[in-house]
Amino acid sequence: MGNLILVGPMGAGKSTIGRLLAKELHFPFKDSDKEIELRSGANIPWIFDVEGECGFREREQLVIGELCALSGVVLATGGGAVMRAENRLALRAGGRVVYLHASVEQQLHRTARDHNRPLLRTRDPAKVLTELLALRDPLYREIADLVVHTDERPPRLVVQEIVERLQALPAR
Repeated sequence: MGNLILVGPMGAGKSTIGRLLAKELHFPFKDSDKEIELRSGANIPWIFDVEGECGFREREQLVIGELCALSGVVLATGGGAVMRAENRLALRAGGRVVYLHASVEQQLHRTARDHNRPLLRTRDPAKVLTELLALRDPLYREIADLVVHTDERPPRLVVQEIVERLQALPAR
């Protein structure tokens, strides 16, 4: 099958569903944000504070290129990974892409207690999430082989749907 790559907004369940998918498919699991933290020795909020979003995106592009060149992994990406054309090309070429779609309400609920989200350090996270989704949704859809809705669905059911729908896709 090659790689299975998960894209979507923060709070869509990419890491949780990715781990479960990897277990189901007997693939290693990789998370591009965790890989950036491991390589830099710093967490993402610190990278944003010190290097800005641009510095973070440079690191992200490098990591995504390397991870997409692997074979037989499940990869969860950061929500903004699709913003760079180079990343979209690497993701599309790297394997099957699944867009985990989540509503702004669901994202707010899932990220409410997470302090590791630099873009949500604002008075109005709902406004930020709405703007990000409007900007990024077309890009997620542009590279996706599948779009799967995750709102109020147990991760195991989402995994089951992904596996079933992947088997039905024609070979690329």
